[in-house]
Amino acid sequence: MVRKDDVMRKEKLLRVGTTYIPVADVEKAKDWYVNNLGAELSYQDEDKAIINLADQSFFLVKTKENETANFIDQKGKEHFSLTFEVDGWNALEALHKELRDKGVKVEEIEDRGHAGNNFVFRDLDENLFDVWSALSPDFKRRK
Repeated sequence: MVRKDDVMRKEKLLRVGTTYIPVADVEKAKDWYVNNLGAELSYQDEDKAIINLADQSFFLVKTKENETANFIDQKGKEHFSLTFEVDGWNALEALHKELRDKGVKVEEIEDRGHAGNNFVFRDLDENLFDVWSALSPDFKRRK
């Protein structure tokens, strides 16, 4: 029997369950994510650590040196592949200050010409991440 919800849903993919992040040292990376971003460790072995952060699982996977999740855009600029969301300007500003105070490499908060503001930070392995001040409406409804 087909449920009404299944017929009404247009998306085929419902959510992102896991993101994989390349790291050189699993132990150091795990500690960095726990201490700087408040991640919770759910599993660890010598090849990977599984952390929970921002309503998602992240696998910190041991890789060869100098591997990152970053890519180069058409203008030749190194680019992040993931944006985290916070709930508003005050939350963005507070997180920016907290990360900077902890010695995390953070760029300045910027207005990119769309709703909200953003900043970019790097983890220990130079993986770039974006943070956006505009929480998605669908997620906001679920809070």
